[in-house]
Order: sequence, then C-alpha cells, then structure tokens
Amino acid sequence: MNFQIRFLTEYRYDQAVTDNLNALRVRPATTSAQRVDDFHVRIDPETRLHRHTDYFGTEVIEFGIPKPHEAMTIDVRARVVTSQKPYPEEASWEAVQSPSYVEAAGEFLMPTGTEPPDELLADLDAVARANSPLATLLLLCELIPDRFEYKPGTTYVGSTVEDLIHGGAGVCQDFVHLALILLRRQGIAARYVSGYLWAAPQDGGSDSVEVDTHAWVEALLPASGGRGEPVWVGADPTNRILATESHVKIGHGRFYADVPPIKGVYRGAADAELEAAVSMTRLDPATSARA
Repeated sequence: MNFQIRFLTEYRYDQAVTDNLNALRVRPATTSAQRVDDFHVRIDPETRLHRHTDYFGTEVIEFGIPKPHEAMTIDVRARVVTSQKPYPEEASWEAVQSPSYVEAAGEFLMPTGTEPPDELLADLDAVARANSPLATLLLLCELIPDRFEYKPGTTYVGSTVEDLIHGGAGVCQDFVHLALILLRRQGIAARYVSGYLWAAPQDGGSDSVEVDTHAWVEALLPASGGRGEPVWVGADPTNRILATESHVKIGHGRFYADVPPIKGVYRGAADAELEAAVSMTRLDPATSARA
C-alpha cells in the first residue's frame, strides 16, 4: 500500500520557555516490507536538526531551541510504501531452546523490569501457551482483548501492566506491554513496535483518515524444522491480527520508553498545552516515486 502521512504536533506555553531540547523518533523504518519514498521535518521556531541511529536501529532527530518562545510546532511528513509479509511457518517449541535462537533473541528475551507480581499473572500464564510459538502469538492476539477492554483515557503513558490488570482496560500500549511479558515468560523473544495503523472505514469510502500513533508487538519465531534464521513477526493484540501492510513501522525497542515519538525538556516554569494529530492518506501506486 502507498501512504502519505502527516504528524503535526503543536505545543503552546503559558509563558516563554528557553533551551527546548527534543528527540524525535518519527521517521518510518526501512524494512523488507516497507520503504520510505519521501520524508521531511519542519520545526517552528526554525532550528538545525541533527540525526543519528539509536541502538535499536531507529532514526533519532534531535534539535534545540535556545531563544525564548511561547509556541513550538513539529510538522512531520512522509510517503511510505508497504507490502504484505508472507504468513509465518509453524515451528516446534524445541526450536526456541536452541543456542542459535537464544543468541538471535538477545535482550528481547529478558524481563522488562516492569512485571507485576507473579500472582497477578498466574491466571494468564496458565492459558497463554499453545502448541507452538506461532500458535501462542495468535492466541495472545485473542486472549488479551478478550480479557481487557480497549478504553482510551483509562491509562496514561506511564501506566504499568499491573494498572491494566487491576483496571481491566487500557490502550494499545498497555496490551503490547502485557504481550511482551507473556511471550518472554514462554521463552519467545518479543519487542515493542511504534508506528501507525491505516484505520480505513468499514465501508472503504475514504482515502484519508485521522489516526493515532499505534503500537504492536514483534515476536521472534524460529524457522520451521529448525532450518534457517528465526524471523520477526508482527502481531497486533489490539486488533486481533498479525501485522499487515496497513501497519507502518517507525521503530522498535524493549518497551515504549525505547521508542517514544517525541521526548523533550525545556527551561522555564511554564505549563504546556499539547495538540497532536496524525493523518494518513492512501495514495494511488502511480503517485509513489518508485512504485
């Protein structure tokens, strides 16, 4: 699919601030199933941008605004082409115990450090394992939304999985954090993915929609029969599906804190008011530069 994406963020401060330092993780990733044909970032007040790639391979755009200002706008525009990955193959549980799998998994097998007490996870642990790693990933895509209501406003960016369990409701970030814990406890490496989801109307009548930033999980699944390299497979427990060409990936990490879209600090006692909007437009393939 061919998408044009605009991510517009506006901050307004009730008094002037200075030394406004920010790090953006907003550029869509380049993967075997996704390419970026165009990408631009504009900052107002105008400033110089610095780019580097973080430990997990996500591009980070950093900037600072030293002079006093009472508003800041971050305008991100991208054109992205995605394709559907083939459906993953089935493999046995023995494959995730192999030295080659454990080596490929790395830190994505380690505890997140935010796990709730074991007694809160016991009920989920008892039913979270299926007859293969792939079947377990698919099971969690049904189990989590069956057990927890998707309800914006019930949690916030700093909420924990324990908050989700006690409250019985959350958003995509919470569902992914729970999936990460349950997968890793089964010996399946898993990572947090940040991006966008083309949420097309059911009637298919619109080619442009307003969306929110989205999160899903990628699980490292071993190759069938133990032959070949393990592959990362995306799954979206919020929507009960494996990731599709409608998912536009920005980056991944161990959990949300590794891939926040915008993170910043400023000097001053001002309170900030934030407005953010993401629009996705589905393009005709002929409009893509290399489609």
